[in-house]
Amino acid sequence: MPTSDERQPLAVVGGRLCTGLADVTSDLTALDSAGFWAVVIPYSGAPVCARFDHVVPARLWRGPAWVGPRPDQWRTSLDERSFGRGVDAIRECIAAGGVYQVNLTRRLRAPVAPDARIEALGAALAEGNPAPFSAVVSLPDHNIAVASASPERFLSRHGDRVSSSPIKGTASTPTGFSDKDRAENVMIVDLVRNDLGRVCDWGTVHVPELLALEAHPGLFHLVSTVEGRLRPGLGWAEAIDATFPPGSVTGAPKIAACSVIDELETEPRGVYCGAIGWVDADRRLGDLNVAIRTFWIEGGELNFGTGGAITWDSTPDGEWNETELKARRLLKVAAGESTT
Repeated sequence: MPTSDERQPLAVVGGRLCTGLADVTSDLTALDSAGFWAVVIPYSGAPVCARFDHVVPARLWRGPAWVGPRPDQWRTSLDERSFGRGVDAIRECIAAGGVYQVNLTRRLRAPVAPDARIEALGAALAEGNPAPFSAVVSLPDHNIAVASASPERFLSRHGDRVSSSPIKGTASTPTGFSDKDRAENVMIVDLVRNDLGRVCDWGTVHVPELLALEAHPGLFHLVSTVEGRLRPGLGWAEAIDATFPPGSVTGAPKIAACSVIDELETEPRGVYCGAIGWVDADRRLGDLNVAIRTFWIEGGELNFGTGGAITWDSTPDGEWNETELKARRLLKVAAGESTT
């Protein structure tokens, strides 16, 4: 990566270092044109598609090391009591038949130095919390500074084949999953099947993997995969429109769950729970993550989100503890602390 103090646009996505910014657009149809694109789709806000002219294998960050906030500097949009009230409200909505599952999240903020480099945080995450769908995107002129250590695939494309691998179910040990965790996952798999069915050929949507166990730094997840074949004439814009926001971070039914989220969450999610990744338009390939385990700099602060799926079997204490488990290791990395 560049070492100059001058902040040049760059992205590290899919194991590639992208430099030489050529174009930026919010038009998702550009992803079916030409060139290599880094993509940031906030949960709330316009998409950012950045085409780069120079794409090479990623290499180690050679700039200054990351210096981040102490753990006690973070403040949360929902404290434990408020989060618990949200869990109870969702359970009441489930009892009334309005939803089956809602993903409730909270946004954390902490001060960050004016000269903080998101690239340095990305390098710290790569060392302290490696993830299969990690990404760093820095576009200074467009107020984009994102470092993601996401373990989850939102939408992958290979020609006319598309797939999604929702995560639902989190535990600190491989044997710590409950019936609630499995039920969460199956509900979202059904939702993703329906989403992909809106843009895929009839009969091609299937589930090659259900409730697979995956180990990630500090915790374990249940992961399923849903695949299908895009109908002729459809591309990235249609596929994203049909499936965004990701079902694993909204709930079921999706529209009703999003309405509950809007009522209960006190701050916008921003980049969190959106999607980040890359698209090679020339080869009709691409991979977008679910933007969880993700930091971004906004308004002079470092931001981070954490949350979980609320079902009828949820308890306020249990769900709060899950958000703490998901955040614990990442906040240590952001503070420059050892995760061993």
